Amino acid sequence: MTETIAVTYSVPAIHCGHCATAIREEVSDVEGVGRVDVDLDTKLVTIAGLELDDSALRAAIVEAGYEAP
Repeated sequence: MTETIAVTYSVPAIHCGHCATAIREEVSDVEGVGRVDVDLDTKLVTIAGLELDDSALRAAIVEAGYEAP
């Protein structure tokens, strides 16, 4: 059985609900992603799922228009 894992990225440019929605939509399309939480106060994106691919997750954040250093 594969366990759910979670990763968190700092995305300093997020500041509004539109930012959060754009990131959620792009990241949700990445294979293995089960949940995407965006915290506007801390500017953190937490992604939970199975066998997450770091490069694919970062690429999805970039596709949404943001950087995940």
